[in-house]
Amino acid sequence: MSYRDVYEGWKSDPEGFWLKAADTIDWVTPPTKALDDTNPPLYGWFADGVCNACHNAVDRHVEAGNGDRVAIIYDSPITGAKGKLTYAELLEQTSRLAGALSAKGVGKGDRVIVYMPMVPEALVAMLACARIGAVHSVVFGGFAAPELAVRIEDAKPKAIIASSCGIEPGRVIAYKPMVDQAIELSSHKPEFCVVLQRPQVEAPLVEGRDYAWDAFVASAEPAPCVPVGGMDPLYILYTSGTTGQPKGVVRPTAGYMVSLMWTMKAIYDIEAGDVFWSASDVGWVVGHSYICYAPLLAGATTIVFEGKPVGTPDAGTFWRVIEEYRVKSFFTAPTAFRAIKREDPAGEFVKKYDLSSLKFLFLAGERADPDTIVWAQDHVKVPVIDHWWQTETGWAIAANPAGIELLPIKLGSPTMAMPGYDVQILNDEGHPIPAGELGAVVIKLPMPPGTLSTLWNAEKRYISSYLTTFPGYYETGDAGVIDADGYLAIMARTDDVINVAGHRLSTGAMEEVLASHPDVAECAVIGVSDALKGQLPMGFLCLNKGCDRDPEEIRKECVKLVREKIGPVAAFKTAVVVDRLPKTRSGKILRGIMVRIADGQDYKMPATIDDPAILGEIEETLSSIGYAQHG
Repeated sequence: MSYRDVYEGWKSDPEGFWLKAADTIDWVTPPTKALDDTNPPLYGWFADGVCNACHNAVDRHVEAGNGDRVAIIYDSPITGAKGKLTYAELLEQTSRLAGALSAKGVGKGDRVIVYMPMVPEALVAMLACARIGAVHSVVFGGFAAPELAVRIEDAKPKAIIASSCGIEPGRVIAYKPMVDQAIELSSHKPEFCVVLQRPQVEAPLVEGRDYAWDAFVASAEPAPCVPVGGMDPLYILYTSGTTGQPKGVVRPTAGYMVSLMWTMKAIYDIEAGDVFWSASDVGWVVGHSYICYAPLLAGATTIVFEGKPVGTPDAGTFWRVIEEYRVKSFFTAPTAFRAIKREDPAGEFVKKYDLSSLKFLFLAGERADPDTIVWAQDHVKVPVIDHWWQTETGWAIAANPAGIELLPIKLGSPTMAMPGYDVQILNDEGHPIPAGELGAVVIKLPMPPGTLSTLWNAEKRYISSYLTTFPGYYETGDAGVIDADGYLAIMARTDDVINVAGHRLSTGAMEEVLASHPDVAECAVIGVSDALKGQLPMGFLCLNKGCDRDPEEIRKECVKLVREKIGPVAAFKTAVVVDRLPKTRSGKILRGIMVRIADGQDYKMPATIDDPAILGEIEETLSSIGYAQHG
């Protein structure tokens, strides 16, 4: 069957398409209906079905006689540790942790924050929560205490499961002090914490509140799977970089399982027993969908990799993992390939390894530039597939469905919309525009199963953020084009979220931190183009009048402040002190124009600008530090 047949089949009978897809998972009570459209623009999927995600990801494979199959491969080139967990071993560990949590009063609907690095126990923690119907919220281990505190405040977890440390090349990051500080900062106090003690750092435990993982599970009775409703939340995932007002994406259980199961074969060409590797982090949506849930739902083997594309130990580490574990499909961010290409432009490391198991290489997380794709195609010699999705959607909006039909690859395009997504390009007035013209990328409602149902404790904000600008559509916040062949190309973000090495970070969050500096009167943060990371944040600081301190000292303090408050993940290194910021007459800072100046692009003088001379001043300042150069 061709992609066109599958897509048109969905379009002509969405209800039938998704009910058939739902047959691939186990139900306690099968749904009688796929779509719940009783409360538009809020839609639901498989609302009358009853199921459990942990059962589908773990128990059913053991019950089917596949307990000896490897579920998780752990590989840490940073520590030298390697290991494997079979499905039977994963069931044992998951059910014991679930039992221990249950014995401490964690139950259906309770929230649990998971703050862990790339270790198998992070997946065990997620699955243990799913097993007892608790809602997990994984927070990326690189986020500082204030960021973690915001999420504790919003999710109000009953418990936190953390690791004693995370390990980066050349340094060990103690997690427990950040957890303690975050609990102190938050008005909500979790009842207890479970800490995985790693050999590199033994964290001090607060008596009566904190438990070492091993002791916590040692005498626990294994817990059975708790049936949950199809629309019950599996997890909350906070979009990266939010401070102040958090934005917790809520993922309902049943639709997520159904859609992920469909994607494993249709998009990634992965079946039970295959080895699938997503080189991401459990703190991001890719880690949720394609390190933890999707591969395990499919009965495949997933790889938990604690390393970097270069430097652990070299630019050949990805190829070593692919050879060693016979990886069939590999998924990573374009940033990783840019780093490898920079270290190994001639592809010498690629030649050292046997990559014959590899059939497809998938890229996502940011726009995949044509140079990087061509380099990867030339050296890895497999189809390199760019695909596009968001934290909010949970799986690919547009992709090249390798398991159905590999469509011709167009550089700069993530190919075609997947079944479930009716992607359209609209102008500012909400009208469709001709093929090839740039406009707002939107998705006609209802969104498919697996996508967000709402924002945690913020339904009005969900509607205003995504469903209001273009009534009847989900606003992606991206601008793009669809060509005459139906291929989509994403050109830019339409809001102020920047993409640093595949991590979506809010410039507004960084501005909030900069503005907290006592000598800063006003500030702006923009994303400037970077050959390696895609984008890097750049700060503009207007100092208080009468400030007589050395501007360079203030600049350094501001850089340090962002790293402390947002975390190293922000990669915030560049800030400049300016006299004033370009604004409209109504006071809106012209960030888009500043980006164009920094990137050396031509720009049109906005009619609404307050004082055109400011743009010349900005250009002069940026030129002095090597930006604003026309290429």
